[in-house]
Amino acid sequence: MLKKLLLFCAALFSIEIAFGQNVNHTFALGDSTFLLDGKPLQMISGEMHYTRIPREYWRERMKMAKAMGLNTIGTYVFWNAHENTQGKYDFTGNNDVAEFVRIAKEEGLWVVMRPSPYVCAEWEFGGYPWWLLKDKTLKVRSKDPRFITAYSNYMMEVGKQLAPLQVNHGGNILMVQIENEYGSYSNDKEYLAQNEKIFRDAGFDGLLFTCDGASQMPAGYLPGFLPAVNGEDDPKKVKELINKYHNGKGPYYIAEWYPGWFDSWGKPHSGSNAEKDAKKLDEVLSAGISINMYMFHGGTTRDFMNGANMNSREPYYPQTSSYDYDAPLDEAGNPTDKFMKFRQVIAKHLPPGETLPEIPEKKKRTFALEVIKFTGKANLFSNLPKPIEAEHPMSFEDIDQGYGFVLYRTTLANAVSGLLKIKEMRDYATVYLNGKRISVLDRRLKQDSLQLNSPTANSVLDILVENNGRINYGPFLIDNRQGITDKVTLNGQELLGWKMYQFPFTTLAGTRYLPLQAADATEMPALYRGTFSLRGIGDTYLDMHGFGKGFVFVNGHNLGKYWEIGPQQTLYVPAVWLKKGINEVVVFDELKSGHTELSTFDHPVLDEMIKQ
Repeated sequence: MLKKLLLFCAALFSIEIAFGQNVNHTFALGDSTFLLDGKPLQMISGEMHYTRIPREYWRERMKMAKAMGLNTIGTYVFWNAHENTQGKYDFTGNNDVAEFVRIAKEEGLWVVMRPSPYVCAEWEFGGYPWWLLKDKTLKVRSKDPRFITAYSNYMMEVGKQLAPLQVNHGGNILMVQIENEYGSYSNDKEYLAQNEKIFRDAGFDGLLFTCDGASQMPAGYLPGFLPAVNGEDDPKKVKELINKYHNGKGPYYIAEWYPGWFDSWGKPHSGSNAEKDAKKLDEVLSAGISINMYMFHGGTTRDFMNGANMNSREPYYPQTSSYDYDAPLDEAGNPTDKFMKFRQVIAKHLPPGETLPEIPEKKKRTFALEVIKFTGKANLFSNLPKPIEAEHPMSFEDIDQGYGFVLYRTTLANAVSGLLKIKEMRDYATVYLNGKRISVLDRRLKQDSLQLNSPTANSVLDILVENNGRINYGPFLIDNRQGITDKVTLNGQELLGWKMYQFPFTTLAGTRYLPLQAADATEMPALYRGTFSLRGIGDTYLDMHGFGKGFVFVNGHNLGKYWEIGPQQTLYVPAVWLKKGINEVVVFDELKSGHTELSTFDHPVLDEMIKQ
């Protein structure tokens, strides 16, 4: 009976918020359940991130969430998306998180908000803005006053956007998470308490909670607040854990349940068993536990926002642009077999007489285009901007650049062979001598050196360094500066006199293309431009087989990165970024050259590795 009462109350209040009534509610912790206006509420939630879904698709994805049976959605708030430049805040377009919440309300969905501000999320620097690293001595995720000041300023802006949307102010945000899996990083309760004060000062006067993995809860929970658990789905263990750190009481909330997993470049595609996941979901719901599946819909990590993992046991591994996650709703928003199985489970837990909405049909079908012919090429070395000059190489942060590439250039006065070593190179480099590529260095493979053979006097040495994604989890979070972060030596002797050419690729405006036939045919990093005409639009996937490593822009939108090593071999193109008539595509490839055309598929390829 309790289970039916919980779901019945959830349905009633979902109907209320769907009609947009601005009623101030109470949301509180009962001994075993959450209490909405004094009545039990079981949250059946799914995570999806506004930054990873085109704004035009937010409502469509939420309708799919309702159709699967969810009554709540969870999302992080991404600091580096909102404050890319210190002191300049952006809550517009795809960053309009408040509108994301309002649409959820219109669709009858509650929201669990996770401003954190550390998010992990396989997101660049765990969501922290790159400019925090300009000061080498600043320590993120600590009581460092410089960090706390920047964090507090940002959270005041977040509060202006989201605090009025809390449930106790007539909105649909049920509760707000402070920090995020802090127990995986440290155990400073004073720092956690500072987080609470910052959130309260920003206007978050409703229910706050923390979340941690089961073994990390002692370090990460803040006494007096609900300690949610991540990654544990045994109902008995969930209740024991939360009871232990919450004065012997609930309610019981799994803040991250993983019916899927993310992918990293150079590692096999991840996934999970839909049948087993559905059975586990049934067990959790039957026990009256509230749950947030991470992810319900992953979407895509576009631009240069992918993160990376690294710890004492594993080397550096950057994550793919596809955040499909083997989630119930795939990268393009299509329901999977997992979606259908979860829907069947949730339907079993509905009160008598309640039914789930029909599954919406996608308005735009997926299709493959005719082969796109490239007509122009722009060699990177022929499009050099004005350089920054310094005696020693400077990091990305030191030259005020967050993402993309930097070309480091020096002249070798003497004809000296020997070991060329780039100390603390972050993260991927192609090395050229007099315009000819002589090596590729990859942080994943712990490569930072090469043998330089018989250079001539006054040879030009070029090192093109790519930020392949800052670490987003674990102890190396604080060691995240990019580029050449120390020095370059030849036979132990430091090389001096550097020019640094910046390629952040925030836009491709100003790039000078030559007709493909007239362009330099040498093996150089280059941008390839082509156009294609459409009479109708739909989702499609760029086939990146035959390309090396780089990124793609379509109609000015950066779709994310590709890399021949896999497992991702396609890039998802949302229909809303295409248009009837002429469309433009630009592919940057730093490894392979001679491209003349680009093909598309009507499906993704996310599980294909090549031998390295």
